[in-house]
Order: sequence, then structure tokens, then C-alpha cells
Amino acid sequence: MSDNESKKVRRDAARERAREARVKEQARRRRNRTLGISGIIVGSLAVVAVVVLVIANSVQPAGPGPRNMASDGILLTGEGGKIVPVATKATPAGGTPTATEQDDSVANITVYSDYMCPYCNQFETAQMDQIEQWVKNGSATLELHPFNLLDRVSLGSKYSTRSAAAAACVADHDPDAFLAYNTSLYENQPSESTRGLTNDKLASLAKDAGATNSKVASCITGQDFAGWVADATNRVLNDAIPNSSLDKVTSTPTIIVNGKQFTGSLTDTDAFASFVEQNGGAA
Repeated sequence: MSDNESKKVRRDAARERAREARVKEQARRRRNRTLGISGIIVGSLAVVAVVVLVIANSVQPAGPGPRNMASDGILLTGEGGKIVPVATKATPAGGTPTATEQDDSVANITVYSDYMCPYCNQFETAQMDQIEQWVKNGSATLELHPFNLLDRVSLGSKYSTRSAAAAACVADHDPDAFLAYNTSLYENQPSESTRGLTNDKLASLAKDAGATNSKVASCITGQDFAGWVADATNRVLNDAIPNSSLDKVTSTPTIIVNGKQFTGSLTDTDAFASFVEQNGGAA
């Protein structure tokens, strides 16, 4: 073989080795791209799965409502000089509450409130003694509707929901203690922009208020009625308010007497007594 032929063979061999190297490199790059894309897809799916899991865990399904709150509130009436809750069945999961049938011969006082609302506390502190007296003597009824308006001011702890759900537990399992527990929640009301009371503390207050049924504590700590609170709150803020001309509730407390909203001073007992008397009561 001549020198020229030998050089040509070596050049061809070198070119073939170079071509094979390029083919291998291209294959390697394609493989890496495929793995990279697969990794991105898997990673994205993992993120989606986590997000779905977080959302699923944060949304508690709305189960049946509490017993004795078929109207989304508990109705208290006078009987033998005592205040007693009216017994009702629970609203089924996904069901519609049953509006209270009111007797216009007395003052039907209905209060929509949030246990973290300082204005609700003002009304409670100033007016509840005389309201309780009217209920005891049969000249008024009292219907209390706790709901969640102020979850946003409890640093993520959803205190308004938790306290309303706790009240629902008492209504369901030990309704005779509801009014005392309602008072206790206001007496122990946390300040806005705090996390509020723990569920254990809410359960402890229920026991102190006379809720001795063994199911109350676990209901409160387990937040059995948190889903119902969300449902009831949605109704209050979006639907027409029964036994009134209100399209919805826009603030707390919202106080209604025989269909008419009280808009006077929350702490003026004379003004409220006059309003009640003008609207059907014998205060």
C-alpha cells in the first residue's frame, strides 16, 4: 500500500471514529433531555399532589348540623320562670335549615354574632340581663345565631369558626348549658389579631358553664361542627334572613326584633327596651 493510500485509510478511520463519537454524544444529549423533561413532569405532578392534599385537608366537609339549631340558631324561651332551649332535629348534611315560626304576640329577639366581635360583646354585656328577664317572664324569645365573620383577625387560627363550632357542640349535646356557655365565651373573649383560645380551653369553659355531657369536649376539640359553621356562615352572608326584610347579614351583631333591625346604641338599655316594646314586646 502506498503512502497516499495509507494516509487516506487513516483519515477515513479517524472520520469514522469522529462520526461515531458525535452519534454517541447526540444520543447522550437526547437521553438527558428526556430524563430532564420526565423529572420536571414528575416534580410538577408531585407539587400538584401536595397542593391537592393541602386543599383537601383544609376543607372540612359540612356534615349534619347540630341538634337544637334547625334554624342555624338556638331558640330560647321562658318556661316556669326559667329559660329553656327549644329542642329540634339536626339539619341533614346538605339540607336546608328550617326557619323559626315566630309568635308575634311577644318580642322575638334574634341575634347574629361572632364570638370574636367586640361589638357583640358590648351588646351582650349591656343588654343580656334585661333580655333574659323578658324571656323568663314570657314577654320575649331569644334566638342566637353564632357564625364566622372574623376568622381573618385570629392569625390563621380561625377562632371565629372554632368558637362557633364549640357553641354548636354544646347546643347538640348539652343545650341547657348553651346560654351560660354563650356568656362565658364573651367573658373570655380574646382580642382581635390574636390566635384566640385553644380548643382545649374552649372545652374547659364549656364544662365550667355546666356542659357535663361527656361528648361535648371531644366534639369541641375535634371541631365536629366546623363544616356546619362554614355552611351556616355562607347562608347568613348570602341569603335572605328569615323573619326579616334583610337580604343578608353585613355586620355583627345584627339584632332583629319581630322582623325589624335594631340600629341604635348597643349599650343603651333604655333605647333597646323602647325598641323592643315598639315592636311587639311588653318590656
